[in-house]
Amino acid sequence: MADGRIDEALTQIGYGTLSLARDGDAYGVPVSFGYDGDGVYLYLIRFGEDSEKLAAAESTGLATLTVLDVRSRFDWCSVVVRGSLEPAGDQEYAQEVIDDNAWHPSLFGSTSAEPMTEVRRMRLEIAEASGRHGERYFEDGSSAGQ
Repeated sequence: MADGRIDEALTQIGYGTLSLARDGDAYGVPVSFGYDGDGVYLYLIRFGEDSEKLAAAESTGLATLTVLDVRSRFDWCSVVVRGSLEPAGDQEYAQEVIDDNAWHPSLFGSTSAEPMTEVRRMRLEIAEASGRHGERYFEDGSSAGQ
């Protein structure tokens, strides 16, 4: 998939699965993210005292973000981004990017009995990105995810 189409999908979809590793064990977690054309910005949230997600994020060399938008057998798109995951340097800028195009699920009323105890804004520095799409995905000229 051309870089412009990858950018379009990352900008419009705003959610995916972040894959991390810790001591040889894989850990995948759904995330919302923002994309500024250069990097992916996301929250890593701790509930309660311990967080397998944060521990895995700290030990992962290269993280992978998989983004999917599936509408039908021929109308779909997938993007895979790999890179290093670091704390976002400019917290305000990270928040702006996240607010611009992340998909924000409601965590209120969640079945989790543990309270939210920490929110980290992170940046996935893109080392490589690839994507594929079905024959109808960009057919009508509309943006991905809409």
